[in-house]
Amino acid sequence: MTAARDAEQTSDWSDYRGVLVVVEQRDGEAKKISWQLLGEGKRLAEKLEVQLMALVIGHEVGHLAQEAIYYGADKVFLCEAPELKAYRTRPYSRIAMKVIGEAKPEICLFGATGTGRDLAGAIATHLPTGLTADTTELDVEPPPSRLLLASRPAFSEKMMATILCKQYRPQMATARAGVFQALPRDATREGEVIRIANGMTEEQIATRVLDFIQERDKINLEEAEIIVAGGRGLGGSEPFAMLKELADALGGIVGASRAAVDAGWIKHEHQVGQTGCTVRPKLYFAIGISGAVQHIVGMSNSDVIVAINKDPEAPIFNTAHYRIVGDLFKIVPAITAEVKKKRAILREEVKGYERKV
Repeated sequence: MTAARDAEQTSDWSDYRGVLVVVEQRDGEAKKISWQLLGEGKRLAEKLEVQLMALVIGHEVGHLAQEAIYYGADKVFLCEAPELKAYRTRPYSRIAMKVIGEAKPEICLFGATGTGRDLAGAIATHLPTGLTADTTELDVEPPPSRLLLASRPAFSEKMMATILCKQYRPQMATARAGVFQALPRDATREGEVIRIANGMTEEQIATRVLDFIQERDKINLEEAEIIVAGGRGLGGSEPFAMLKELADALGGIVGASRAAVDAGWIKHEHQVGQTGCTVRPKLYFAIGISGAVQHIVGMSNSDVIVAINKDPEAPIFNTAHYRIVGDLFKIVPAITAEVKKKRAILREEVKGYERKV
């Protein structure tokens, strides 16, 4: 214990300055979590009075370097090569470690996706340094400590744990999608783009990507703009068909509370909340959901929240923008019918306009 305290007191991290966000992309399209992390990274960088940096790796992804600047980055490291078209741990981690070694950021942020978790874990192991996984809150202590306060649910989601990395740099964390707010895209922003050479040939990479098969009908709550979620108030699995009809009419997808998932009424991939997905859609329907804290944390950043519940005192109404008290089995079909009617009218108007043209 004494040695650990001495190391903590004598470590000099003055060379490590700045916040680095790793931009995740597939086929030249960035994941939304990348821009969300740049927004949060900007906030942390301003508190520490340092630059916000970004790292873009891939093939023919130069446009994403410019996009990263538009979304808040001051400096972007860009590595492009045909060998980097598909994600593979070894080349991506080697490039990231090279950038970290040269730029020396004090904080590195990754999306808590399959790719982000794999890349962050590999980098943290090789450096070595600490890594906090699946964070939902980020903050920093002011100088002189400059510590990253990375918080995540713990003990079966019953409390939040704040994790510190005092003895190593950079401080690293993966963060859930939908938790943080992206800055507005500003096409007038200017920044520096630094090109990094790829130091590995195809022959030096042990793995090969033969094909990428997109899973069909996979639920992606994190990217959804409209979510119709149901909870314990539905009373069983059958009413979720009613919710799907509304979601289909709106062009959205179905979500669920933990209670509904635990009861076996719907698969876990639909779950919204601390133990499921954290979402930030434009429209969120909370139907038959009482409003437990674990669920609220996962959807409270939605642009518009509509809650339907028979209990006028349900906690969900404290978060909702629109509150409907009544029988959901009557209200939901009525909303669905109205949405379909409006859509039909809109289609006829479009057809009429096309005939005129």
